[in-house]
Amino acid sequence: MTSKLFSPMPLRSRQVLNNRIAKAAMEENMAGDGQLPDEELFGLYRRWAEGGTGLLITGNVMVHAEALTGPGGVVLDEAAPLEPFVEWAKAGKATGGAIWMQINHPGRQIGSDMPGVVWGPSAVGVDLGKHSSRFGRPVAMTAGQIEETVTRYAVTAHRAEQAGFDGVEVHAAHGYLLSQFLSPLVNTRTDQWGGSLENRARMLLDVVRAVRAAVSPSFAVAVKLNSADFQRGGFDADDARQVIAMLEPLGVDLVELSGGSYESPAMSGRPADARSQAREAYFLDLAKDLVGTSPLPLMLTGGITRRETAERVLDSGVAIVGMGTALAVTPDLPDRWRIGREAERPLRPVTWSDKALASAAGMAQVRHQMRRIARGSRPTPGTHPAIALLAEQRRQRRALRRYRTWLNTARRAA
Repeated sequence: MTSKLFSPMPLRSRQVLNNRIAKAAMEENMAGDGQLPDEELFGLYRRWAEGGTGLLITGNVMVHAEALTGPGGVVLDEAAPLEPFVEWAKAGKATGGAIWMQINHPGRQIGSDMPGVVWGPSAVGVDLGKHSSRFGRPVAMTAGQIEETVTRYAVTAHRAEQAGFDGVEVHAAHGYLLSQFLSPLVNTRTDQWGGSLENRARMLLDVVRAVRAAVSPSFAVAVKLNSADFQRGGFDADDARQVIAMLEPLGVDLVELSGGSYESPAMSGRPADARSQAREAYFLDLAKDLVGTSPLPLMLTGGITRRETAERVLDSGVAIVGMGTALAVTPDLPDRWRIGREAERPLRPVTWSDKALASAAGMAQVRHQMRRIARGSRPTPGTHPAIALLAEQRRQRRALRRYRTWLNTARRAA
């Protein structure tokens, strides 16, 4: 019997995905000179394209050159040359699958050593206890800055379509800027962007409207949304249900459900609320509650590694299964599933009690595997997390020097 996993997925934009398996966004932090994609990213996405995944979603591409999640972030704004993005799109579509660009603004989740701006809906900093100083102190955005940022999303989406991407995913999860506006813990504004959920969702809805207006009807527009923030008093499943309903009239093709933020890294299986932990499909229970009422197809991401789990996710009513870490370890996992094989052994577990440090080490392990895949090497899941973290920190220091130089040059030229 043919598995639903390998059946086509039609979207309202009239795109048809080859199957129901997506490579979810993972922050590569692998930009080359000028904060542009280069051969390393092309090689990585070509390898994933060859592995049988129906949809590739890039790691977050920054809409604002002065606001990056990390110094190795890719920037696509009105000044960026388009040719490197054309090559990236070609690599992702090398075997006939689709590639979408995830577009993002980090808001307050920016390192304190980064140049540029640290913005948020309110002047509420990231609370990571003893690690809080790692992040810059945000300033509350003005109305003008909010409107300019909405325009930046639209510009990036338009240029992504020009480059040959098949769609964009607006990142409104994981504690980044649009997620910050949605959160009553972070957004304490008393104007039209704060207070009620309708007001807190205003910026996200404005971004989606602007993006949809800037691209063609056949270009896919998706949104990544937290099913919950996993913080008491934060954005929760009922909020998610209402926001999905608000997105439906705006021409959205798909909503990807995830969860957490830097303060509660549930997306890596380490929520601040320990009751929410699960070994696989972290957010499936919340997704089941949302599927029944969602007017839009849902994609679920978070800890899925086995075909049995992926089938169970689809059986719940979710339309697309998203995987990140599993594809960083086994880039051809969909093709393996087709012939009854499973993933390589998982990454070496990070058992550190410090959740923030453990999350950073876990991300470093994943990036280590992505770099190996990009070079054509085999992944090494047994790499010790401390070794991966130290190597990542060295790379980030070098990338930060390059980014500072590039940003200063770009500012002088502006």
